[in-house]
Amino acid sequence: MKKKSGKNKTTNQRSFYFEDYLETNKKSKNFKKYNNFEDRNYLLFFFFFSLITIFSIKIAFISLSQKEILGFNNQNSKFNLLRRDIVDRNGIIISRNINAYHAAVNPKLVKDKKNFLIKLRLIFPNLPIDEIRQKLNGKKYFRIKTRITQNEKQKLWSLGEKAIKFEPFQARMYTHGDLFSHVIGQVDYDNFGISGLEKYFDKELKSKNLKDTPLELTLDSNIQYIINKELSEAVKTFDASGAAALLMNVNNGDILSLVSLPNFNINQRKTITDKNYINKITKGVYELGSIFKTFTVALALERNIVKKDTVIENIPRKLKCSIHEITDMKEHPSNLSTEEILVRSSNVGSVILAQKIGEDVFKKFIKNTNLTKVPDIELEEVGAPHEIKWNKCKIETVSFGHGITTTPLQATTLYASLTNGGNLVTPSLIKERNKIETKKIISNETSKEISSILRQVVSSENGTASLADIDGYYVGGKTGTAESYGNNKQRINSFISVFPTKKPNYSLFVMLENPKLNKDLIYNYRGIKTKAPYNTSGWNSVYVAGKIIEKIGPILAINNKDFLNQYVVEKFN
Repeated sequence: MKKKSGKNKTTNQRSFYFEDYLETNKKSKNFKKYNNFEDRNYLLFFFFFSLITIFSIKIAFISLSQKEILGFNNQNSKFNLLRRDIVDRNGIIISRNINAYHAAVNPKLVKDKKNFLIKLRLIFPNLPIDEIRQKLNGKKYFRIKTRITQNEKQKLWSLGEKAIKFEPFQARMYTHGDLFSHVIGQVDYDNFGISGLEKYFDKELKSKNLKDTPLELTLDSNIQYIINKELSEAVKTFDASGAAALLMNVNNGDILSLVSLPNFNINQRKTITDKNYINKITKGVYELGSIFKTFTVALALERNIVKKDTVIENIPRKLKCSIHEITDMKEHPSNLSTEEILVRSSNVGSVILAQKIGEDVFKKFIKNTNLTKVPDIELEEVGAPHEIKWNKCKIETVSFGHGITTTPLQATTLYASLTNGGNLVTPSLIKERNKIETKKIISNETSKEISSILRQVVSSENGTASLADIDGYYVGGKTGTAESYGNNKQRINSFISVFPTKKPNYSLFVMLENPKLNKDLIYNYRGIKTKAPYNTSGWNSVYVAGKIIEKIGPILAINNKDFLNQYVVEKFN
């Protein structure tokens, strides 16, 4: 029993140990399988995590890049300017290069040509669809529209046609459209300047060393807008064929505004052949009439031939000169002082002063003031005044502005020089240019006297420019009514003003071409409501100049401390 029992015990024990060994062995195999499963999970997790990371980086790169899909924009992210910006005196952008596109089509990629043409016609009804249809049947790559706008580009892109391609190029954009058309000029499709400042400074504007520095002008966009608006309204009011205005700083020649009408939108890049579209300020050559009387009086005072209050007695109503008869438009007293000759705008009185001055002195003065020379300005569109032939009666007619031509730019520059202390200035469109040496053409004393007389032309009862007497600005100036040189049917009405005359800072030229008498316009003439009796500059150009000064005066006063001080004194004392 004991043996059996022992055997059984042994057997049971062995069985126990055997079973235990098998169980343990079984667990070890499962553990290995479990570890292999976990390794695969980790490997798969790492693989998917890597893919997600790669795609995330790619998406972020595409999002940050300036490149867009479907050929919507295939330019490099870096925009390399081909031309510098042009800005006004306050840093306002006038001209800038931007990304632009031509729209082209690859016929091989058009699947449904009929549907494609329908879409094009809906978006651009003015496109030559028949011509495009013929080209689609070919295999050559062709353009459907050049110089498309961003809006047009978006419409084409939204069609989802792979056949449409956008060809990038740099286009010159002019932010103000037609406002500076006669000054800024244009560039061609290859970004070369072809007119205006764009042409004159073409090399400097394309300079790689200066591309981050804009070309700064003396022009003021706000003042340019105001003058352009007033001048445009004047053309309608007086049914004029054209007009022009120029605002200049009399002390340094800086041009704050230059307007010539009609103008044109330089963004459209149209070829204009009509001569009426010339820059009338720099290119136009005119007889400006009585504006020249100021030069005659200034020269007589400077040469001490007369004083301001010297009375010229027994001035005839008419004066015979060779075969010509010189008269005044209206009757004046027979005795006039030097000042009154200019204030009343007497032709005969001016002739008498010129005869006292003498031809040689007069010729030298005109030469020294560059009045009949080609204008010195940063534009190629300049006019050449006609050569003066000093024959019989020439000095007499020149004394009141007939038989002599000049550009409005030169006339305005000379007015600036006569009233700034007598220093001949050089006009400029470029801010902070290199200083140019000036020469003295009249003394400080004569300059003050001229400014004083010009003030009387505007403020006195007998003056011809009362409509420009804007309260607070001490406006002075001289009117001019003349016929266009070489064409007796054309009329040029002009007015050159300086203000404030106590210490001149600005000179404003206003000109109307072929204005008509507005019989319905009611003027406030020295507090009296009236209509214009004549179609002269005193009733149109002066009227326009007054409206302009009234609107730009506050801007100029704020920008000029001395002017502001004078304005405050006039207004509140």
